[in-house]
Amino acid sequence: MTDAGRVAGVTRARALRARCLGARGVQEVAGCRTLDDALRYLAATPYRSRLTTAGASLAEAQRAITTSLLWHLRILAGWQPAAGTEAVRALAAGFEISNAERHLSALVTGASPSGPDRLRASPYRLGALAIAWNRLSSTRTPAELRGALTASAWGDPGGDSPAAVATGMRVSAAVRLSGAVPDAARWAAARLALLLGREVFVVGHRLPDVSVHRAARLLGPRATEASSYADFRQALPDTAGWLLKDVDDAADLWRAEARWWDAVERDARDLLRRSRFGPGPVVGAVALLSADTWRTRGALELAVRGGRGDRPAEVLDAPG
Repeated sequence: MTDAGRVAGVTRARALRARCLGARGVQEVAGCRTLDDALRYLAATPYRSRLTTAGASLAEAQRAITTSLLWHLRILAGWQPAAGTEAVRALAAGFEISNAERHLSALVTGASPSGPDRLRASPYRLGALAIAWNRLSSTRTPAELRGALTASAWGDPGGDSPAAVATGMRVSAAVRLSGAVPDAARWAAARLALLLGREVFVVGHRLPDVSVHRAARLLGPRATEASSYADFRQALPDTAGWLLKDVDDAADLWRAEARWWDAVERDARDLLRRSRFGPGPVVGAVALLSADTWRTRGALELAVRGGRGDRPAEVLDAPG
């Protein structure tokens, strides 16, 4: 792509800042007394295009918010040179993970995409952001799905159970993101530490060996083989350990979720301020939009509860 094309791609990325609700808007949504009130507020915001303001459920509203993010990422990817498109694809891997989880759930339960649970079963339309979704979506058994993952960039999840596939894909996504998007390497390592901390020391799952070995590329073997949460936290490299600082008990790992999003949002703003026409501003735009989507979804949950004053700080305490 020409230099003019690169400039256009970065310009498009920076323009996406206007598609965010922002801290004040999130506060307004969270303070609404009903979901309908929140949706009426959102009808005058950048999220309006995919929202139904009358009779929508919380799940439908949150799905619409997330689908809006995906649409912007697909458009953004189309404006990028090859390296920029690959960066957006790696950052958007969670959409394909979600699709795979829904697909596997339908395979396990025999649910029909046209049945009453069609909202959960409906896949996100990934377009150029797909990694292997066309292949995964055509599988008909959990074993076939595992085989398709193994033959793709995702790699073997180590099992065909929902837990193995979900964890395996997330571990793979973190490792791939760290390598493909250097600006996001710190986010990827810290998110992986949070994932392993929850799965191993809160839920009590034993990860498949292949996922443990893959995670060790970012976290090191001492962390992935730790037998206690304290040992795990102590063994983490600096790229991941910052997230669990002061989180002394695995039961308090929920606090790290907010810390992660705060860090991503701060880093995203810094990346967007950079003057160079490279992947940095593009990565920043994706991260900023993603953080805004996460906070807006959380604010909708609070509106459903009546906009109570005891709302959690992780939704509302967005960096300015």
